Amino acid sequence: MDNDSAIATLGALAQGTRLDAFRLLVRHEPDGLAAGEIAKALGVPQNTMSVHLATLSRAGLIRSERRSRVINYRAELDQLKTLTLFLVKDCCGGNAALCAPLIAELAPCC
Repeated sequence: MDNDSAIATLGALAQGTRLDAFRLLVRHEPDGLAAGEIAKALGVPQNTMSVHLATLSRAGLIRSERRSRVINYRAELDQLKTLTLFLVKDCCGGNAALCAPLIAELAPCC
């Protein structure tokens, strides 16, 4: 990942509804959620949610899958991993002891 890609990805998350939608989809991995379910869970009109989902999709943070008449969305965890690694690549100047609390905080979930 380069600076421009990181900025685009972070920019997609720099809005409350989109950040909430992405976090909701991360919680619902690996099954994902239908667009209508996301809108309902966040209390957002479906047409507005569609715009937000399109922004997240263009940033590579989510992907859609058609399941008969329903479009299901899933978080792109590889993109999240790439962004996270980009942000902490040079963590603490390579001093592993300083990065240990960050790693410990991330490790229990995965």
